Order: sequence, then C-alpha cells, then structure tokens
Amino acid sequence: MSEELIVVYIAAGQVEANLVKSLLEAEGIPVMVSQEGAGTVFGFTVGLMGRAEILVPASRAAEARALLEAMEGGELEEGEDSK
Repeated sequence: MSEELIVVYIAAGQVEANLVKSLLEAEGIPVMVSQEGAGTVFGFTVGLMGRAEILVPASRAAEARALLEAMEGGELEEGEDSK
C-alpha cells in the first residue's frame, strides 16, 4: 500500500482487530493492523498496549467507516446459511 493510511477503528487487541480486518477485506478494502509489539506478544486487550489500530488507504476510509458504523449499529445482514 503506497497510499497514505488512515486509522478508521481502534480495536481492543488482536482478536477484535482480526475480526474487523476480515470484515473490511471481505468488502475489498485493503487493511493493515498496527499494535505495540508487547501487546501482540502477550495478548493484551486493554490500555495502550492492547490497542490495535485498523488502517486503510485514505481513498477507502469513508467506505470503511460507513461499513464499521453499520457493523456497530447491528445493520449488517446475516447470510442465508446462518439462520
């Protein structure tokens, strides 16, 4: 990714970060996760070391934020198989 990256979400640790990353990538949005090294190694989920930043290219930031807002608002549809 040579384009400027923008933080669109702050996750509480790698598990949440990977879920959010998967959601965005499923919509074709390139994602990078950044977390303090000790937080990654020890699996912290609180405080500054637990903070994992979700970054996307600036040109896709608005799209990513809208998708994340829909996720947080419970507006995403479940697939037919998950009923």
